[in-house]
Amino acid sequence: MNQSLLTVKELSSFLHVHPNTVYKWTDEKKIPFIKINGLVRFKEKQIEDWQDRNESQVYKSPSFLPNLMISLPEFDKMLLKGRSALSKNSKRWNYGFGSVYTRKTKQGKVRWYIDYRNENGERVQKVVKNAQTRDHAVIELREKIAECFMKDHPSQQKTKKVKFSKFAEMYIEDYAKVNKASWKDDEYRISKFAEFFGDIYLDELPPVAIEKFKMERLKQGAEKSTVNRYLTILKRMYNVAIEWGYTKGNPVNAVKSFPKADKLKERILPQDEEERLLEAASAHLKPIIIMALNTGMRRGEILNLKWNDVNLEAKEIKLVKTKSGRSRIVDINSVLLKELSGLLKTGKKQDFVFLNPKTGKPYNKLQTSFDGACRRADIKGLRFHDLRHTFASRLVGKGVDLIKIKEILGHSTVKITERYTHSDRKEKKKAVELLCKKPDKPAEIQENLLHICDTKRNKKNETAVSPFFTVN
Repeated sequence: MNQSLLTVKELSSFLHVHPNTVYKWTDEKKIPFIKINGLVRFKEKQIEDWQDRNESQVYKSPSFLPNLMISLPEFDKMLLKGRSALSKNSKRWNYGFGSVYTRKTKQGKVRWYIDYRNENGERVQKVVKNAQTRDHAVIELREKIAECFMKDHPSQQKTKKVKFSKFAEMYIEDYAKVNKASWKDDEYRISKFAEFFGDIYLDELPPVAIEKFKMERLKQGAEKSTVNRYLTILKRMYNVAIEWGYTKGNPVNAVKSFPKADKLKERILPQDEEERLLEAASAHLKPIIIMALNTGMRRGEILNLKWNDVNLEAKEIKLVKTKSGRSRIVDINSVLLKELSGLLKTGKKQDFVFLNPKTGKPYNKLQTSFDGACRRADIKGLRFHDLRHTFASRLVGKGVDLIKIKEILGHSTVKITERYTHSDRKEKKKAVELLCKKPDKPAEIQENLLHICDTKRNKKNETAVSPFFTVN
């Protein structure tokens, strides 16, 4: 513990307890804590003093470790199947559903272990951390057996009562911040839910309340696509709540999202507009646009790019911080290679590739400069994110399959990639015009096929034979 303030996750790891236990202790005011912007934090010095005061209680008091409902001798009389000495330094107690045993370390310290089979029938042997007596080991064994039973019989589980606002805080702290790069979006949107739903319990939220929230956001000017993102985050939060045992159902499943086609934007940058945009772009914006059009990288990925992640010799960019949380390699084509090489020659190599000379920090906004360039180039309705759409659509036009494009863009599924591969109006007109072209004559078809076969000859110069036609 080298930080002055600890998070719930850090403290739970240090005390070897579940984060929910820490929240329970704060609710019952059994542990010192403070709140900063609504988040629970713990002062390192206060926790150390609390440990010193409660050292004798941590293993004996029901507040920290539940006692057996009956005495240990009575429990042994009911369930103990036998006790056997494994060696001078080890003893075992068999309770039928599992065993408790001891082992001594080289330093002579006694450590307590439990031995049982999990819900899959696999044998588990593990030490009971901080256990000082057999009582503690038996309690741990019973809890593990109970967990296995609940996994096999989920209908027997009892949900833990918690208010929506309280669980929202737990979700952000213990799930979103740990697993999602975009956790700040979750934090903002879930705070809106918490304000709207008030003190309602998590497992009592009706779908009609979510429908009312949808209408309220529309009245306040939110787009339907934005409301859909609210629902996606709420649905994920409830799925986590189910996994953690706080509710059995997800009310969002009964709520319909708005049709995605409602707000589907198909804006591809034609070649003539690209030329005008680059000509109108300011000095710092032009290389950023070139990178977007030649890599399909997101705005945040471009602005946070560091020179250490750029390998001009290998013609590769390694993206570590991405929206999906998975790193990926982006290839550098000849156009981008020339641009990046020019940036290195004209200016001193800094930490970030695109550095704002006025602030000494990377650019965090492009809206003003990008809108200005579009206005000077007489381009309407273009967003910076459309450059990513343009990149993907151009790859489709060059015959690149969707699987490769999915990997290049860093998407998790091809379904997401399909939204980025809209061809523009001119390409669609060309495709339809192909129907007007007269078919090739048989002699021309045969000549083309012979040419194809000729290019596929192997290294031994053997004549390639096509199974699809015969030359007379």
